Amino acid sequence: MANIASQKKRILRSERERTENRLLTSTVKTYFRRLESAVEASDTSKVEAEHRALVSKIDKAVQKGAMHKNTGARKKSKAARLAAAPAAK
Repeated sequence: MANIASQKKRILRSERERTENRLLTSTVKTYFRRLESAVEASDTSKVEAEHRALVSKIDKAVQKGAMHKNTGARKKSKAARLAAAPAAK
């Protein structure tokens, strides 16, 4: 356990940041599942809405530093391929 006040504060801050990052990355995963279920249901309007919401959540996670920008780009690319899948059928 830390003895110095600044170390104690840093431990608290790190925990706060960790929980915020986990919240953001977990939200992105949830929105991915929602997009996948919309694709399976073949509801094009819902697919578009879910894709838009997912891209927004990914951008926010990247902006806040919870996700690396390349990871965000990769996830947005995967989401775009997934959203375009019903159009190909």
